[in-house]
Amino acid sequence: MRSAPSGMRAMQLDAPGQPLKLVERPIPEPDANEVRVAIGACGVCRTDLHVVDGDIHGTLPIVPGHEIVGVVEAVGADVSGLSVGQRVGVPWLGHTCGTCRYCLSDRENLCDAPVFTGFTRDGGFASHCLADARYCFALPETLDDQHAAPLLCAGLIGYRAYRMAGDARRIGLYGFGAAAHILAQLAAWQGRDVFAFTREGDDAGQDFARTLGCRWAGPSSQPPPEPLDAAIIFAPAGELVPQALKAVGKGSRVVCAGIHMSDIPCFPYAILWEERSIRSVANLTRDDGAAFLDLAVQVPIRTHFTAMPLEQANEALRRLREGTVEGALVLVP
Repeated sequence: MRSAPSGMRAMQLDAPGQPLKLVERPIPEPDANEVRVAIGACGVCRTDLHVVDGDIHGTLPIVPGHEIVGVVEAVGADVSGLSVGQRVGVPWLGHTCGTCRYCLSDRENLCDAPVFTGFTRDGGFASHCLADARYCFALPETLDDQHAAPLLCAGLIGYRAYRMAGDARRIGLYGFGAAAHILAQLAAWQGRDVFAFTREGDDAGQDFARTLGCRWAGPSSQPPPEPLDAAIIFAPAGELVPQALKAVGKGSRVVCAGIHMSDIPCFPYAILWEERSIRSVANLTRDDGAAFLDLAVQVPIRTHFTAMPLEQANEALRRLREGTVEGALVLVP
């Protein structure tokens, strides 16, 4: 093992609704199945915003961040498959029990006793982190740290939502942020027609969507020019569910891709009838991650991002909260 640096920096949340504060901590030592990662970049995800704002409740104090890319700096005694100096990605799913009925039926994303990076264990808004080596992904050299970081959640969990949409030829993406701008590239590469829905008046966002291969882009309040085969909702706005149901054709599916969403308003049964369905997506599996990262290289997917220093994490969260981000935001220690 390399000798550990003297200390690490982290942006820590002490209580929901409070700004993150910069703290210095001792460098942690990995347990038997863990690796210590020197972080090169960490994406800023809407789930981080839900953690900070108290929409979802986990361990406190906590260091948010779960789109982590870095280099293995130290390995635990029982780690196999990863070595010092190797570049890895650390995702949202940090550990599962392996023994509950979900884990035993290839549904580890629904584990009864999970650990989540940046939510129930410290994450990547820091210079270093610990991670269970069995849940890390080795990253191809063709993806540099800052381009790769958004793939670790916006890409991975977005891909799970995309899979839930089935073989839809015409697919709508509501909320054209980090996840949608990644999936639009994949869908266009696969020959699908992508319809991008943005906030009212977001002409720049609609233009951005078209540059990524979207066939149509418009405000979420506007119906698409033809019925969709599936819709994925990334925006945490429950009122979009009835709108998406109106936009999809018979036998189609609306996928809710976020970990948190405002209440869904009442809607008439008529827009659900004719075998339309609504489905949520929870977390990811390691198989999802491996499959998506292979595709990301084949396409190849290029993330559009703005890099910011680690100490500006609060500013990054503010921009995400206000919806003024094109593509993704990435913190660099």
